[in-house]
Amino acid sequence: MALDRPVPLNSLGLPKAPSETRVVVAMSGGVDSSVVAAQLAEEGYDVVGVTLQLYDHGAALAKKGACCAGRDIHDARRVAETMGFPHYVLDYENTFREAVIDEFADSYLAGATPVPCIRCNERVKFKDLLNTARDLDADCMATGHYIQRKMGPQGAELHCAADAARDQSYFLFSTTQEQLDFLRFPLGHLASKAETRALAAKYGLPVADKPDSQDICFVPNGDYAAVIEKLRPGAADPGEIVDIDGNVLGEHRGVIHYTIGQRRGLGIGGLADPLYVVKLDPDTRRVIVGPKDLLSTRTVPVREINWLGDAPLTSRTEWEVEVKIRSTRPPRPAMIRPITDTTAEITLMTPEDGVSPGQACVFYASEGSRVLGGGWIHRG
Repeated sequence: MALDRPVPLNSLGLPKAPSETRVVVAMSGGVDSSVVAAQLAEEGYDVVGVTLQLYDHGAALAKKGACCAGRDIHDARRVAETMGFPHYVLDYENTFREAVIDEFADSYLAGATPVPCIRCNERVKFKDLLNTARDLDADCMATGHYIQRKMGPQGAELHCAADAARDQSYFLFSTTQEQLDFLRFPLGHLASKAETRALAAKYGLPVADKPDSQDICFVPNGDYAAVIEKLRPGAADPGEIVDIDGNVLGEHRGVIHYTIGQRRGLGIGGLADPLYVVKLDPDTRRVIVGPKDLLSTRTVPVREINWLGDAPLTSRTEWEVEVKIRSTRPPRPAMIRPITDTTAEITLMTPEDGVSPGQACVFYASEGSRVLGGGWIHRG
């Protein structure tokens, strides 16, 4: 009697034929997720495209340069029609407002600098949408993010994208191990965005030349303050600009217009040395300014840690890693000193300027491309 041979893994790492593998593709309407859906459809997978409507359609229709607006829903649908797979639009407006927009506004009012795209991935796309994918009997969910999922000795690992210029690991640090087991990122190995656009042209997709989104999707033209003032009336109340000794130097037009490290636009010229925003105090509506050296930080308190290392975070007293405290900055050597499973103190080997509460601190292995998770910077 012939022995049963193991079924070879398909391109998504599953022991099934592509035609028997259902993949839900999160489609934003942009070129990246469209290429993922088209590529998997061409390979013979049972593709189901899903697009989230995240905020008011009427307001979105006239807005370009952001994901999930009315135009983008239309574009995602056209791609599905071109490639011949089903496409659904899910109304996630209430979820998005409660899980992302409200916290964004409240964080800004508290003097923090939030990163809503991370919360959207964490609370909407990789939680609610992923659960929807399971409800649709999907074997996995694929996205157009530039990040890599690799199999290691202890299971799926998160790694930076091959193209450092497109890497989105900073925005995906909160992906849990359970989510990582179910997710796939087919674009993470590509060397450049030009390769993605070439694939879009190859498949004849109507979005092949569509520009990349730039803004946060619910913040038109990058004007955070205008959105927050609309969400939280009175948020732009004026107050005092003071130095570190409390001396009043001028008046500001609302704490929400300022960020830690800001130098320009303070309206307090005529000083011998430039001053920078070193602290925001929303309770007293004060913007505190000081010399640049006050911005330098070596100790960063972090909470809500998502740890993706092989051993538990608290299994060591310290971890030698590299960390990123802004999406636009390269990783720098640091030491993680765990306090609990979800809190730690990060010591930067070289001081950084402008470390701001509300930003993410993302952990990377000292060698190689592995992402070890991260947490949220808060006031110590």
